[in-house]
Amino acid sequence: MADQPADKKFFENLSGAGKAIGVLTSGGDAQGMNAAVRAVVRMGIYVEAKVYFIYEGYQGMVDGGDNIVEVSWESVSSILQVGGTVIGSARCKEFRTREGRLKAAFNLIQRGITNLCVIGGDGSLTGANLFREEWSGLLEELAQSGKIEEEAVKKYVYLNIVGMVGSIDNDFCGTDMTIGTDSALHRIIEVVDAIMTTAQSHQRTFVLEVMGRHCGYLALVSALACGADWVFIPEYPPEEGWEDQMCVKLSENRARKKRLNIIIVAEGAIDSHNKSITSEKVKDLVVQQLGFDTRVTILGHVQRGGTPSAFDRILASRMGVEAVLALLEATADTPACVVSLSGNQAVRLPLMECVQMTQEVQKAMDERKFCEAVRLRGRSFENNLNTYKLLSHRKPDTELPKDHLSCSTNFNVAVLNVGAPAAGMNAAVRSAVRVGITEGHTMFAVIDGFEGFANGQIKEISWGDVGGWTGQGGSLLGTKRTLPAKYLEKIADQMRTNNINALMVIGGFETCDRIKQSASGTKRRVFIIETMGGYCGYLANMGGLAAGADAAYIFEEKFDIRELQANVEHLTEKMKTSIQRGLVLRNENSNENYTTDFIYQLYSEEGKGVFDCRKNVLGHMQQGGAPSPFDRNFGTKISAKAIQWISKKLRETYRRGKVFANTEDSVCLLGMRRRNLLFQPVVELKDQADFVHRIPKEQWWLKLRPLMKILAKYKTSYDVSDSGQLEHVARHSPKEADTGAI
Repeated sequence: MADQPADKKFFENLSGAGKAIGVLTSGGDAQGMNAAVRAVVRMGIYVEAKVYFIYEGYQGMVDGGDNIVEVSWESVSSILQVGGTVIGSARCKEFRTREGRLKAAFNLIQRGITNLCVIGGDGSLTGANLFREEWSGLLEELAQSGKIEEEAVKKYVYLNIVGMVGSIDNDFCGTDMTIGTDSALHRIIEVVDAIMTTAQSHQRTFVLEVMGRHCGYLALVSALACGADWVFIPEYPPEEGWEDQMCVKLSENRARKKRLNIIIVAEGAIDSHNKSITSEKVKDLVVQQLGFDTRVTILGHVQRGGTPSAFDRILASRMGVEAVLALLEATADTPACVVSLSGNQAVRLPLMECVQMTQEVQKAMDERKFCEAVRLRGRSFENNLNTYKLLSHRKPDTELPKDHLSCSTNFNVAVLNVGAPAAGMNAAVRSAVRVGITEGHTMFAVIDGFEGFANGQIKEISWGDVGGWTGQGGSLLGTKRTLPAKYLEKIADQMRTNNINALMVIGGFETCDRIKQSASGTKRRVFIIETMGGYCGYLANMGGLAAGADAAYIFEEKFDIRELQANVEHLTEKMKTSIQRGLVLRNENSNENYTTDFIYQLYSEEGKGVFDCRKNVLGHMQQGGAPSPFDRNFGTKISAKAIQWISKKLRETYRRGKVFANTEDSVCLLGMRRRNLLFQPVVELKDQADFVHRIPKEQWWLKLRPLMKILAKYKTSYDVSDSGQLEHVARHSPKEADTGAI
């Protein structure tokens, strides 16, 4: 193990010896729960704690017996990709009574369990907090009745609670995403994409009802991701007269030769008088007023089904590890906490602060304070809503800002794609064009990147031209890897000819999409998978974490033949147990000598008699296909933010009929850093980038690399310097910047 920096904190100093952790899932199931369970079990065992499954949620805790079972490392093998929860979930009325909680306390004390990891919704977590508050009183009552010794009361004096939110609705305040939400969005978008083909064939209107009794997140983000014509959510009811407004909008779209209309309805949608808006009501309205062929599709529990997405697997794994760390660090004075996601960081928040804010949302809706309800949902939700409103309704020309010659704010703005094509590019272009038009600008599309720009392949692009682009893969504008250096003079000429005031460039060194391949082994088989990414190991590393890989070889972390041999030996030992499958990922440029073929041959030779090997080079399939909900939404939001920044800069630098933009901050890169979307001057990037290998010098995701190794049973060092601080739930004002979360 390498020397550890003095200013870093490493989890090796935390020991779980002598501690027992119970893990349960409660309430509705959600994809990714199993990944969280797996992470808790393996991290707990890794730090030498005992870990127990509590089957069937609180009901199993109350019933005891075989419902509370100590588990091993192998107990959670091959559950990462399984939907639902393998340890079961059940509603438990008995746990709501003190008598039921008394039984639960007794069953836990019998096994020495004083650390609980609860995966569920706000109801499940509220119940856990009440259990914790009553704990000492419950133990005293058990001692007085003679069921436990007085010594046990002193030994197990307090109960530690850490929660993880498993809910497809993303209805819990304090976290950008809950476990299961991204997978549910995948199910919805798969249906929407399928519906679009048949709707276009017959010029139909589809009303799609999605889950969300009290929270409109799934409906809102689905609408944003597919470019729906209208969306109904409980937090933001339509204005009076919405029936006529919606029908006018649908008619206008049909008049523009749009062959389909999509309307998305959250199951809890209401009007401004708190009266229900159902999918059938919307359908009847469209048929009666417009006569359109209209169909209703109610997705129901299909949104809970299927395998968890890569995002949910990684999110749940990170949260599970963080939950164990929180339990190890907890004291008698530590309040029950919930592990949340803020930007790209896992954070700990007081559980009851989050629950209280979640309950305030419902209270605001009941009191018809809908703007307050949206604000309480958080910055991400509010930004999604504002972006959807910007992109879905085109303002009349009379309401757009006037020409900048009249001292207003409209300019000529060009959009182009560069580098490799990536899913989500088209959503970003659509967003840029529509927000630009809303800002009063004339928007231009550049075909085939900088090379096309130099050759004059530039044309004005309208609001309707980008309709239906969100779900399209690749780059509809065309893109080439050509750099602008050799075309600078020609590009400058084109900018002068077309009077281009600003450029929005979508691309980068290399653009990656997440891996869409899952290797499921049969009898003792190891898969060697090569991923794309150039010299950037993000795909291999995060794909490895999402798929439960045994090793992932990347350029950023050097390896030699000794490490390869150690990995083979480690995998060989694992395969001698009940584990049947192995997965090894290699970034395409991780090492020029240790090629994918070399690694395949090494594993094949050394694993003879124990396992056989298969090799797969994924290639350009990683860039193909429809963009994921995350890519559509993130591309849309980040692009809207970029155009708004461009508009602000143009207004600031416009004087006497010209734009004077010579400062360093007039050319910026927009991206996420820790928890926020930030604009960074490009000149600053030269010190932060490795231009030879086209990667950043510091990669945030490298901090997650040890997680994959820990969960694959390797001894390693894990920097937890960013962990351990219990934060408070932030209450933001409407003007605060968006975190950039989906």
